Amino acid sequence: MLDKTPSATRRIPLVIATVAIGGLAGFAALYGLGLNRAPSGDPACRAAVATAQKIAPLAHGELAALTMASAPLKLPDLVFEDADGKPKKLSDFRGKTLLVNLWATWCVPCRKEMPALDELQGKLSGPNFEVVAINIDTRDAEKPKTFLKEANLTRLGYFNDQKAKVFQDLKAIGRALGMPTSVLVDPQGCEIATIAGPAEWASEDALKLIRAATGKAAASL
Repeated sequence: MLDKTPSATRRIPLVIATVAIGGLAGFAALYGLGLNRAPSGDPACRAAVATAQKIAPLAHGELAALTMASAPLKLPDLVFEDADGKPKKLSDFRGKTLLVNLWATWCVPCRKEMPALDELQGKLSGPNFEVVAINIDTRDAEKPKTFLKEANLTRLGYFNDQKAKVFQDLKAIGRALGMPTSVLVDPQGCEIATIAGPAEWASEDALKLIRAATGKAAASL
């Protein structure tokens, strides 16, 4: 009996360790193993990630806060309306690189950012690029129109979503945490980069990055 008791005592930590290891193995199996596994995503969006990697060195200065896509991510097919109240979807713009921006008149940084977005649209819009600025004011439908008119921001197309569902749809995938929010989207509807907060979109830093994203100018990387 004297020999068995110490042996049994020594076995207790071994049993506990075995149970602990088994529990961890079960936990790992339950949650898909490995925190280091690369995130899954839409294979069609791999080109967008490659574009993000290519232009990443240009995300400095006025665009230092831009976060590049590190995994393939297709955006939801956001639904909103144009200036005539006709329904529009993000997929209506397929074939173009887009800067999708969410703004509201009650958002001071948004209002300050709008002239730069208007200038960016004036300088680079065309068959390959467009700024899609979507207003999410939920009360007075005329207020954002009046703001754009009084600020003489005439180059931006007017798009709105009075239910602000576009914000909720981007928030659901972790791409809208506040206002303003801007997402650079490739011609297939995939994320290239995202920024939370305003940016000087008409700056040389921004123009150079957008041109590189659309492949319309050689960038010094």
